[in-house]
Amino acid sequence: MLVADYIAKFLYQQGVTHVYEIIGGMITRIVDAVYRQGKIRLISVHHEQAAAFAADASGRLTGIPGVAMATSGPGATNLLTGIGSCYFDSVPTVFITGQVNLHEQKGDRLIRQLGFQETDIVAMAKPITKAAWQINDPNQVPYFLQQAFDLAKDGRPGPVLLDIPMDIQKAEINDSVSVLPIVEVLPTPSVDVTDDVLNQLRLAKRPLILVGGGINSANAVSLLRQFVDIVQVPVVNTLLAVDALPYDHTSRIGLLGTYGNRWVNLSIGQSDLILVLGSRLDIRQTGANVAAFKGNRVVYHVDIEKCEINNRLNGCISIVSHLKPFLTAVIKKSLDIHWTVRKVWLNEIQELRKKWPDTQEGQKIPGINPNVLMHELSRYSKPASAYTVDVGNHQMWAAQSLELQPDQRFLTSGGMGAMGFALPAAVGASLVSGKPVVMISGDGGMQLNIQELETIAHQRLPIKMVVLNNKSLGMVRQFQQSYFNERYPSTSWGYSAPDFADIAKAYNIESHSVTDDQFLTAALEKMWKNPEAPFLLQVFVDISVNVYPKIAFGHPMTHMEPFAKPLEMEGT
Repeated sequence: MLVADYIAKFLYQQGVTHVYEIIGGMITRIVDAVYRQGKIRLISVHHEQAAAFAADASGRLTGIPGVAMATSGPGATNLLTGIGSCYFDSVPTVFITGQVNLHEQKGDRLIRQLGFQETDIVAMAKPITKAAWQINDPNQVPYFLQQAFDLAKDGRPGPVLLDIPMDIQKAEINDSVSVLPIVEVLPTPSVDVTDDVLNQLRLAKRPLILVGGGINSANAVSLLRQFVDIVQVPVVNTLLAVDALPYDHTSRIGLLGTYGNRWVNLSIGQSDLILVLGSRLDIRQTGANVAAFKGNRVVYHVDIEKCEINNRLNGCISIVSHLKPFLTAVIKKSLDIHWTVRKVWLNEIQELRKKWPDTQEGQKIPGINPNVLMHELSRYSKPASAYTVDVGNHQMWAAQSLELQPDQRFLTSGGMGAMGFALPAAVGASLVSGKPVVMISGDGGMQLNIQELETIAHQRLPIKMVVLNNKSLGMVRQFQQSYFNERYPSTSWGYSAPDFADIAKAYNIESHSVTDDQFLTAALEKMWKNPEAPFLLQVFVDISVNVYPKIAFGHPMTHMEPFAKPLEMEGT
């Protein structure tokens, strides 16, 4: 069997249903093999970055590594932003790049390039992958493919890159070679640790569970929900865990951090114990004043990687464990404990929520209120399997106010914060779920991968695109307003955005625009009139609308704009 055919066979055996790619000379053999096999659907996108983001969404939703392919040179380098996003957000993905023939590679020669488009993508990708290898022997293909898929999924998931020269792809190998899968031994908690956590959780008067993106990476959401239903402790979530609990769950409190719901940050300030599950506790979650975040409260930090614990936030009780065995252990033991509902604590949180609603945050909003939009969008979007959300102000409004159903997912680029994520991610999410997907983007992010409107149109995908158009790069514009004396170069001065409804029509996608909140309901009804068809809804938001609340930089996270002012310019 030819190597290219073996790759196609192997991908199918791993459960891969879609491969995202742009055809190019050095990848044609593998693309052709997948096509001839006929069991995996080739999705031809229009930029390799889009292929990476689509594979990202596929990996997040299924747990099976999403697969993207690209040719050598610019094809491979265009994948790098998406690869980095998968690495920082712990997404299982495998990237396959074509490479020039072995005899066309420069090797140790002191030259820049020998073969056309020859590029050392392995060296470039190594810092942002779990592993990156070039395969120089056809007999190594079975081993490295198995390694790639096992490594991408096991432990803390992440991307793996395989670079395969053209002459290796056409070589013959024995397809009956058996390669044993790699089974990683997961770190698990000791009995003493689980006993201690549950005992302290039971005794605490104002406990919180802080859930991060690791809960999804570990495929442990169902265990989390089971645990929370038993112990009845309020849960706050990071940006990558908006979907950890459904919106109407009695224990769900909301988003914490830089742009967190004000009542959430205030609740953290009043808490006496926090159990952290799968969060790095980075600056966007704790604020810059980490000493105030820690305070005198007890913090148990559970993470699969020891180096993530007591990294920024010191004084945490370290529990190095995969979340599945940890939650399995504490669930088993918690069933034997009598848990009481902390009515006083829950009432205090609810009072804070009533006092500081997300739709009224210290600014007079002309036109459509973005937080109100998110609530209304949620009411009409119950058929959606997922929301894919871009990066910018709209991302924070969505995380603050979307009302997710129990089976809906929230996908966004967290650690990388890559604008242009949402549209191609919606492609991947829609294809693997087989259901409608809601994409939320701003005018800036939409323009970064706008070419994927053609992919949506060509595949006739049921993606409902909501573009919040404030005719600016709003998050940085707000930053300039705070720190640069309201000088706005490149965010509103010298920047422009098209009419996205008109652009959608050019792709034969139905569209509509709304500028006034009194017409919002009718617009959303129109968007969902045919759930199986793509639709673009452009929502005009006033350029002056900022994202509030926002931690006043340098202050404790309980001190938030617009009522508190930053002590210094943000460094991140």
